[in-house]
Amino acid sequence: MRDGVRLAVDLHLPRDLGAGDRIPTILCQTRYHRRTRYRPLFAALFALTDPFRAARGRIMRHGYAFVTVDVRGSGASFGARRMEWSPEEVADGAEVVDWIVRQPWSDGTVGVTGISYVGTAAEMLLTVRHPAVKAAHIRYAPFDICADIANPGGVRNRRFLEIWSALNRALDGNQVSALARTALGRLAALPIEGAAPVDGDEDGRERAAAVAGHAENYDIIETALGIAFRDDRTAAGVQYDAFSPHAFLPELEASGAAVYSVSSYFDGANGLAAVKRFLSVRSPDNRLLLGPWDHGGTQNPNPFAPSRRSGFDQFGEVLRYFDRHLKGLANGIEREPPVHYFTMGEEAWKSAETWPPPGFPPTPLYLEGGHRLSWTPPAAETGWDRYRVDPAASSGPTSRWVSLANVGGTRVGYPDRRARDRRLLVYQSAPLDRAAEVTGHPILTLFLRSSAEDGQVFAYLEDVSPGGEVRYVTEGLCRALHRPAPTDEPPPYRLPQGVPYRSLTRAHARPLVPGEITEITFDLMPVSHLFAAGHAIRLAVAGADRDNFEPVPDEPPEIEVLRAGAHASRLVLPLRMR
Repeated sequence: MRDGVRLAVDLHLPRDLGAGDRIPTILCQTRYHRRTRYRPLFAALFALTDPFRAARGRIMRHGYAFVTVDVRGSGASFGARRMEWSPEEVADGAEVVDWIVRQPWSDGTVGVTGISYVGTAAEMLLTVRHPAVKAAHIRYAPFDICADIANPGGVRNRRFLEIWSALNRALDGNQVSALARTALGRLAALPIEGAAPVDGDEDGRERAAAVAGHAENYDIIETALGIAFRDDRTAAGVQYDAFSPHAFLPELEASGAAVYSVSSYFDGANGLAAVKRFLSVRSPDNRLLLGPWDHGGTQNPNPFAPSRRSGFDQFGEVLRYFDRHLKGLANGIEREPPVHYFTMGEEAWKSAETWPPPGFPPTPLYLEGGHRLSWTPPAAETGWDRYRVDPAASSGPTSRWVSLANVGGTRVGYPDRRARDRRLLVYQSAPLDRAAEVTGHPILTLFLRSSAEDGQVFAYLEDVSPGGEVRYVTEGLCRALHRPAPTDEPPPYRLPQGVPYRSLTRAHARPLVPGEITEITFDLMPVSHLFAAGHAIRLAVAGADRDNFEPVPDEPPEIEVLRAGAHASRLVLPLRMR
C-alpha cells in the first residue's frame, strides 16, 4: 500500500483463461481470514469439503477472476486497526482495484460483494468512487452501524458485541485455542492451523510478523462499551458514523455503481438496514431481496417451511446481477421488478416496484381489557394493565440476534413461544374469519407509566394456531430514553412511510418521568407473513431480553400500559385481508 503496509491477497483465475482473454473481477475484502490453512493431517479432507472452494470454482467457471483480501491488521496482512472500515482500509480497497485493472487478464471492471463485515467493506469501497467498480451486491450487512448492529432501537446489543470482539481478537492474533473457546469448540478447531500464509512463506515467518503487528489493534468491546450514544467519541476521537455507510450517502450515490441489497426476516436488524439502503441509495439498478433466512442465508428459520435448509441459490443471484452489470448481458434481470420478497405462511415469492409494496393499508389493532386485541377503538375512557418487568424474559438462545455471530452453527429459530410468553404482557385477537397478510413494517404505539427513568420495550408479533401453538413472526425494540423525539431535523436517510426515526444521540435523549404518561412509538422489523383463517394475532410485550441485550435499568421497573380514551395503545399492521 501507499504507506508500505503489505496486504495478503488471493487471486483465482479460470483454468482455461487464454493469453489474450480479458475478464471482469469479483472482489471480497474480509477481516475473517481470506483463506484458512489446515493442519497436514486434515488438509486433504478439508480441501474436498470446503464450501468456499465450491463457490470459487463456480465464480471462475462463470468467467470471472476472484480476488480476496485480508484487510489491514487482520489475517496474514500487516498493519494495525484503529477502527472498523477505517479510511486507511477503504483507501486500501481502492489500491487493490487499481492493481486489478492493471493486470493483463482484467477487462477493467470490478464487482464487489460480501456478507456482513465483507458486505459493508464492499459498500464502503463505493465511497471512493472508483470508476472500475460497476456494481455492489451487499448481503446481510448494516447500513447504519449504530442503529442496525450496535444499538438497535437504542438497546445495546451486548451479546453480539462481546462474542464478535472475542472472535476477532482470536482471529487477529491467529490464536486457534482462543478461537476454539470463543466459537467453534475444541474438536472443531483442532484441524485449523490459522490464516493461510502468502506464497513463498511456507514456514509462516512473514505471517507471524504480520500477526505480531496486530497486537496494536484497538479493543473492540472496550471501545463499544465506551460509546453509549451515536455522538459519543472514543479517546481517539472516533464516532460510529465515522465508519457507517449511511454517513457517506452522497459518495455512495456519486459512485454510479449499481447496488443490490439482500437480507432476511431473521437477520438481526439487517432486514431494515437493507430496506433503508434500497430506499436511500439511488443507483442505476437498485434492487432489494428479502427472504426467510438467518444471517448469511444458510438456514431457513421460517416455522412454516418444510425444510430448515435454505434452498435459494443466493450466489446464483450474485452472478446474475454481475453478469448484467459487469458483462453487459441481457439476462432478464433488467425486465424484473426491483423488489422480491417471500411471504411466510403462504410460502410464496412475490415482486413489487417498491418496498413496502402497495396495497397494505395501516390497520390498527387496539389493546383491550382481558388482554385482547380489538379491531375497534376501546369504548372505555380509562383502563390499564400493570406489568412488573421480568428480567429473565428472553427471545431465546436461537434468536435472530444469535444469528448475527453464529460461528458455532446454532440452529436459528423460534420454537413454540407459549412458555416464553408467560413471562410477558400478552394481547391476542379473536380467531380470524379469513386470511390476513401482513407485509411491511408493523408500528406499535404504547402509552406507558413507569416507576423508572429509563427502560426497554421488546414487542413480538406472533401467530397463534387453533390448537394454541404460538409462532414467532417478527419483533421490534426501543429504549425509552431513545423514543423518537419531536424534531425538525430530517433523518440522514430515507425510511419507509410511518417508520419513526430515532437519532440515538445525547442531544435527543429524554429520560422518563416516573409516574407520568409517556407515548412510545416504534417499528417492528420488516416482514411478510400470512395469518391463516382461524388463526389469531398476538402481541407480546417484554421489558428485557436476557440472552441478547444489556438490561436497562438495573432494577426491573413496574409499568402500566394504558389502553383507553386518549391513551389507546395500539398495534398498526400493514394488512390486507384475503
